[in-house]
Amino acid sequence: MLTKVYGSAVFGVEATTITVEVNVDSGVGYHLVGLPDNAIRESNFRIAAALQNNGYKIPGKKLILNMSPADLRKEGSAYDLTLAMGVLVATEQIEENNPLSEYIIMGELSLDGNLQPIRGALPISLKAKEEGFKGFILPKQNAKEAAIVEGIEVYGIENIKEVIDFFNEGVPLEQTIVDMEAEFYDHLEHPEFDFADVKGQESIKRCMEIAAAGGHNIILIGPPGSGKTMLAKRLPSILPPMTLQESLETTKIHSVAGRTMEKAGVMTSRPFRSPHHTISDVALVGGGQYPQPGEISLAHNGVLFLDELPEFKRGVLEVMRQPLEDREVTISRAKFTVTYPSSFMLVASMNPSPSGYFNDPDAPVMSSPAEMQRYLSKVSGPLLDRIDIHIEVTPVPFEKLSDERKGESSIVVRERVTKARKLQSERFAESDKVHYNAQMGVKQIRQYCKLEPSSLQLLKTAMEKLNLSARAYDRILKVSRTIADLEASEDITGNHISEAIQYRSLDRDGWFG
Repeated sequence: MLTKVYGSAVFGVEATTITVEVNVDSGVGYHLVGLPDNAIRESNFRIAAALQNNGYKIPGKKLILNMSPADLRKEGSAYDLTLAMGVLVATEQIEENNPLSEYIIMGELSLDGNLQPIRGALPISLKAKEEGFKGFILPKQNAKEAAIVEGIEVYGIENIKEVIDFFNEGVPLEQTIVDMEAEFYDHLEHPEFDFADVKGQESIKRCMEIAAAGGHNIILIGPPGSGKTMLAKRLPSILPPMTLQESLETTKIHSVAGRTMEKAGVMTSRPFRSPHHTISDVALVGGGQYPQPGEISLAHNGVLFLDELPEFKRGVLEVMRQPLEDREVTISRAKFTVTYPSSFMLVASMNPSPSGYFNDPDAPVMSSPAEMQRYLSKVSGPLLDRIDIHIEVTPVPFEKLSDERKGESSIVVRERVTKARKLQSERFAESDKVHYNAQMGVKQIRQYCKLEPSSLQLLKTAMEKLNLSARAYDRILKVSRTIADLEASEDITGNHISEAIQYRSLDRDGWFG
């Protein structure tokens, strides 16, 4: 007897439906074909034990199981339940007249028949709905995540016996229902980290607000203990709230990486990723023998924070250059190519010298100019070229640290940022690739960053006197456009230009030469 059951494979952030064909023939043997990996080949032992412990068995007949399309490599243990149901139907332990073909079935089996969670439940659910399946049967731990998708029935189960009884005897399964919009909007107004907790550093807060408003990459330079990490962690709290579409995109990536099981639902806050400086280039951008999204994709629609930037290996930092420009990363292998989105804000921090102090006569340790130059040169010019804002962070004096008054809250700052982003969305409404100021190319800069003669003269004087590099010119114009947007000003004035000039510390003579 031949039967068909349906599962799904995830490549990149998209799912592909897999048809599992099970044929029973005379003889003895269990033959699994269709490019399965080792985890799938071992499934027959898990399936046999799970069925036996629930009153069923794999009969002593010749079973041929084909996973179609046969030229597509399948990996992971999530096909255990799919294969088990195919075997049960083909060996007539489940009645032939059943609605099995209307469902996508996925799950890893324990030896007692209980189900373990899987990866990629959200993209699989989206694909199942697209292809017209009635429902999706999967482990209970993933049910809330899959139920985000409207128009498909999602059933979370704990044991294989529940599925067998559902198809054999019509015992109903409990459908998981999620109110996507209610779940999404309930979590928007409660940031975990708040700018109100930061003492002093008003100029740096202003700089972070500008970076958030224009989507600009930013680097913070300052001695140890000046508050660089504290400020960076609070940046997501002032970014505009995620839209439903952004939330789904972000949840899909984290689902594929198996990182949504703890939250078990849609992601409502922008991700904040802070990898250690010992990270490899593959872990940062994604890849591996079986490609998985890296840190830059997990930071999609959020913030990637690189603390102690010069301590990262130079090769690791250089692989970020292309994703910073294209806002996606493509991983190519001999037989396939996957693309992960990676539209994130880069926030980096660094000490100004190996000792951590710069031109401070009271510093406990001083570094020579040669040591400083060697330390700073670990960060390449092309990478800095993609960072719009450089700002020096100074230690907070005792008077401000001991001040009991709270600063401006993140929610208040976020309102101003959101208004500025709205102006930019309207400005770039006709563009598919540009959505906010940081993404502007030369064409948009010339069109939207026109200067009056007095402002142009101010910029020229600043570049000559401060020895600013040529790469600083466009960056200053982009940042000044954002400052003007925060004030709802159509024109860029001299004040906007003069403030933007302050945010190019590393371009000045004495830093990188």
